[in-house]
Amino acid sequence: MTEAHLFVIGLLLAWLAGIRAYLTVFGIGLAGLMGWVDLPPALHATESYWVLGTCGVLAIAEFMADKIPGVDSVWDLLQTLARIPAGAFLAAATLSPDGHLGAGALALGGGAALVSHGLKAGARALLNTSPEPFSNGVVSLLEDGLVLGALALAISHPWLALGFALICSLLLAMGVWLAWRWASRGLRWLGRAVSTAPPDSTSTR
Repeated sequence: MTEAHLFVIGLLLAWLAGIRAYLTVFGIGLAGLMGWVDLPPALHATESYWVLGTCGVLAIAEFMADKIPGVDSVWDLLQTLARIPAGAFLAAATLSPDGHLGAGALALGGGAALVSHGLKAGARALLNTSPEPFSNGVVSLLEDGLVLGALALAISHPWLALGFALICSLLLAMGVWLAWRWASRGLRWLGRAVSTAPPDSTSTR
C-alpha cells in the first residue's frame, strides 16, 4: 500500500473506533489473521487470539447495551475512555512502518475518534428524549452495519470509504443540529405554556 492509502485507512479505523471500538479492533484483527489484509507491524497485536477474544466478548456486550434506551448513553459516556485511545492507537499503528507510534498520528487518530464518538453520543442522547423505545434499537443496528460495511470498504476501497465516512459525519452533524433545535423549541414552547397557564381555581379558595 502507498502512504496515502495507509493514511486514509488509519483515519478511517480511528473514525470507526469512535463508534464501535471493540468491533473495529476485532474486525481489523480478524482480517489480518485470515490474510484478507496485510497489517502494519504495530497492528499485528490485534491478530492475537487474546485480543480477538476479549474484543469479541466486549463487542457482544456493547451490541446488547447499545440497544437499551438510557443504558446506551451511559455506555457511551463510559466508552469515552476506550474509543478515543483506541482511535489514536489504530491510526498511529497503521501509519507506523517500524512499530513506533508517532505523536502526530496519535493526535490525528484521537481527534477523528473524538469527532465520531461525539456525534454518535450526541445523537443517541437526543434520541433518548423520544418516548418510544424502538428507535434506539433501529439506530443501533444501523450503526453496527455502518461499522462493518465501512470497515470492509476501508480494506478494499479506502478512498471510497473515506468519502462515505465524511458524508455520514456531515449528515449526522446536521441531524444532531436539527434535532437539538427541535428539542430546544419544544422546551421553550412548553415553558411558555406552563408560565401562561391560568392558576388552579381551587388554590384561590
